[in-house]
Formats: sequence, structure tokens, C-alpha cells
Amino acid sequence: MANIINGKAISAAIRAELKQETEEFVQQHGFRPGLAVIIVGEDPASQVYVRNKHRACEEVGFYSEVWELPATTTQDELNALVDRLNGDPAIHGILCQLPLPSHLDENEIILRIDPKKDVDAFHPFNVGKIMIGDYSFLPCTPAGVMALLERSDIEIAGKECVVVGRSNIVGKPQAMLLLHAHGTVTVCHSRTKNLAEICRRADILIAAIGKADFFKGDMIKEGAVVIDVGMNRRADGSLTGDVDFASVEPKASYVTPVPGGVGPMTITMLMKNTLTAAKQSVM
Repeated sequence: MANIINGKAISAAIRAELKQETEEFVQQHGFRPGLAVIIVGEDPASQVYVRNKHRACEEVGFYSEVWELPATTTQDELNALVDRLNGDPAIHGILCQLPLPSHLDENEIILRIDPKKDVDAFHPFNVGKIMIGDYSFLPCTPAGVMALLERSDIEIAGKECVVVGRSNIVGKPQAMLLLHAHGTVTVCHSRTKNLAEICRRADILIAAIGKADFFKGDMIKEGAVVIDVGMNRRADGSLTGDVDFASVEPKASYVTPVPGGVGPMTITMLMKNTLTAAKQSVM
């Protein structure tokens, strides 16, 4: 039976540490770290995420702004808001909730956000810094995965690590972070042959493909650490990850549940990036 990695508990512990660090920062510098979140349109999932980010800011003691823009917002209007926030000394982190309506260019917004305020770590400048291992910010979900491994005392160095998924948001940066931690890393994707065979080699398996219950127990090595980044809805409306928990849990040594595993860590890592940005603003 696997040890269940409790993302809620680990997230709560990190937020308590961030709250204390924030109060020390405020006492020393006289202002609070500030995060601005932009949401365009009325996507229900995005609205939930934005509310959760605002609550997290309140929890750790940040100043927070939420900019809710109509779906009819033009590229010029969105660009102008980003420019305004780039120049606002009270704002240390800027996050534009994706996806944007189809008439808006996500890449243009990613490039427009000041890299020093890019707390999502999506700007090519920050992506390049992650590649060479000299970074200030990390993409929030991969950073959350690394925190879960670290706080569960799971050794990465020398381990066979398999990342399934190659997105710019999770898969690619996750592979780099595991490599920086001295793991031996394989990245799999939709064109990978013999996927199950490769997964069975993994000491640490990161599942990030967005397919409900895809990874079964027969794809897992006995005693593997299994981190489920997926968040999917079954036909009955229940949440599940990319991992078939019932068949994988008996074989794994550690496994993250969905919900309650990686999910709570993502916004917590956003808070950590924002505090880092505020600290760098006074250096």
C-alpha cells in the first residue's frame, strides 16, 4: 500500500511559512507583496481559479488586485492594462489567466509582461533561466511537484524519472527541474512508442497528459513514486486524475491523490513566486 502524499497539508505548511516571511518583509520594507490577476471573459473554471488566487493572497498577507475584463476586450486594451501594471510599483507579480478568448494573442501577452513580474514563469527570458538552472521563478505546477517530493523526503538524484507530457506549462519545465535535481529523465508524449514499457522503468513517474484514469497498475513499477498532475471530470461529474488510483495505489510506494495532491500546491507556488518578486524589487 502506497504512502499518500497529502498536498493539502504540505500546501498549508508552506503557506504558513510564507505568511510569516511576508510579515517580516512588511516590517522591514513597509509595504506588502502585490499580485495582479487579469481574467478576460467568463470561463467558469478560470473564475474559480482567480477567486482561489485572491483568497490565497489574503491568507498569506499580500495586496491583491483582480481585473475582470469583458470577453469583448481588444488586444490593445489588454496590452495597455499589462503596460500599466508593469509600471505600478505596488504590483510585483502579474498573472493573465489562460486561456484567453480566441481573438486575443496569448503569446503577445506573455511577452509583454515584465520578466521581473512574470510569476507564472512563462516569459522566454524566465524559461531560458530555468533551462540553465539560474532561475528566480518556476512554473507553479512543476514547482509544486518538486516541493511535494522534497517535503516527502523522496530522493531524486540517480533515480529513473519519466515525465509523460511535454507541454510548456508542465512537462518540459518538469523534466528540467528533475534533471537539475540529478534525476535521469525520459520525456514521453503522444508519439512515444512502447509507453507502458517506459513507464514501468520509472522510479518516479509524473503523469501530465489530461486523460482520465489513463495510467493503470500494470504500467507502474513496483515501489514507484507516482505524481498525478491530471485534473479531469468523469461522466458523472466526479474529479479524477490521469492515474487510475485504485489499481496504482497498491503497487506504488508514494502516490498523490486527485483531488488533494498536486492541485493545492500550484497556487501556493504562485504565492512563493510573488514574494520572491517583491524581495527582488528592493534588492
